[in-house]
Amino acid sequence: MFKTESENTVQRPQFNYGGQAVIEGVMMRGSQAMAVAVRNPAGEIIVHTEPLNPRIYRSRLARMPFVRGLTLLWDALGLGVKSLMFSAEVALEEEKEDKAQKVFEGPMQWGTVAVSLAFSILLFFVLPTFVARQGMTLIAAGAGESQLLENLLEGLIRLGLLVGYVWGIGLMQDIRRLYGYHGAEHKTINAYEAGAELTPESVARFPLEHPRCGTAFLLTVVVISILIYSLLPPLTLPVRVLSRIILLPVIAGISYEFLRFTAAHQDKRLVRWLTKPNLALQRLTTQEPDMEMLEVAIAAFERVLAFEGGTEVEEERGVVSETAVSPLSSD
Repeated sequence: MFKTESENTVQRPQFNYGGQAVIEGVMMRGSQAMAVAVRNPAGEIIVHTEPLNPRIYRSRLARMPFVRGLTLLWDALGLGVKSLMFSAEVALEEEKEDKAQKVFEGPMQWGTVAVSLAFSILLFFVLPTFVARQGMTLIAAGAGESQLLENLLEGLIRLGLLVGYVWGIGLMQDIRRLYGYHGAEHKTINAYEAGAELTPESVARFPLEHPRCGTAFLLTVVVISILIYSLLPPLTLPVRVLSRIILLPVIAGISYEFLRFTAAHQDKRLVRWLTKPNLALQRLTTQEPDMEMLEVAIAAFERVLAFEGGTEVEEERGVVSETAVSPLSSD
């Protein structure tokens, strides 16, 4: 466990650590490694750690503004899918052999990412475009008479779909547990960045919200899309739909940089004001975690730091068991 230089806090090197809630667990990502910690039905915390691909995370593209967002987000989608599959294998006690893992590597893994991404684009970008155009025929008696109004209507529909989706799935008990692990991930990173001791009791005191959350990114994409699409001239419906897809990488890159900037300047009052909607939306995607959830999140985070040489994990704690499954990477 971490040792502090004073009773309360210690100065630590800062990096934009991130993570994701998975089935009965948490995935944490650092600058060089990722770790997935999952609690199995026997109550053990099973942790898998592996290095990140240096060709992605330490490449020139990963340092280029606007481009780095697309590169890192694409790989994050792959890591997220693989982590979910690993957590399902552990939490549901599927076969200990890595058959499921082998089936889900390579083309199958990235095929799933592509299908998920395509579904998201259709639901949150193409559908609002169609609905807004139909709405304009009723409101303005002409599809192209008010470009600004149509873009605002499209943005409101997109926002409504996003909020409705995260709220709706949050009504399911299993998803509420997932949201609890999401809260544990945030609290752990918040505690580390504040220099606090990483124990469940200490971490529990920290906020559920975090400015670099993926939920915040999605809301930022919605807002930035309204601004970018408003710069376009009136378009026919097919061209309008195509523009939404073509400009999505541009919007994602800008949104990533905005999120990165605001997360690094939370000491500024204006920045805190700008990020209030992002933090408010996270109340829908996080739940207060219990101590066992916090234990899992801390275990994953400690393994990342240990791999990167930032700390040592105490052996006598008796909470974490290493898994013997094959690496998640498909390289």
